[in-house]
Amino acid sequence: MCELERNRDREEAATGPGRLKKTVVMVGMMGAGKTAVGRALAARLKVPFLDSDAEIEAAANRTIPEIFARDGEQFFRDKETRVIARLLQRPRHGVLSTGGGAFLSETNRQMISRDGVSVWLQADLDVLWNRVRHRNTRPLLRTPDPRATLAALYEARVPLYGKADLVVRSDGRASIEDMVDRVLTALATRPDVLEPQG
Repeated sequence: MCELERNRDREEAATGPGRLKKTVVMVGMMGAGKTAVGRALAARLKVPFLDSDAEIEAAANRTIPEIFARDGEQFFRDKETRVIARLLQRPRHGVLSTGGGAFLSETNRQMISRDGVSVWLQADLDVLWNRVRHRNTRPLLRTPDPRATLAALYEARVPLYGKADLVVRSDGRASIEDMVDRVLTALATRPDVLEPQG
């Protein structure tokens, strides 16, 4: 990194709500808002935004549905773990959005807890369904009854999401900026993660 980039990073960090000491990892169900809220949070903190699914797609030169169809879910999960490990080791901390299944892996949970902080965007099933039902981009919902499939995934995954370091409620009514405020309030309880300005 050149001196100009280092100076710019210092200036950006000085104007944000605080300085990140660890990467913030957004976890939760599909449709919870991990990418939208994560991107806005990164902008507010003036840090990089990363998306594990996008990184996997770039590395494989295929979409997530194509990876699932050609190589299966286990192949995808193995690649996901490697990508998350790499992103957590970046020298500049940022905000990382993960796929809905990433936090189910104990290996991933331990890695994230050790090298970052997990933030579960907790949304009710109805909120999630309203957000994903019109999109045909979710490989796990390509079933005869996608709502029932989502409900089954929700029931199985919620106890594991409950192991996240921080929980932020996503009620489906709050704006993205309001959600960012909620996440920052939660992060403020963790001085090991977010160092306040001033």
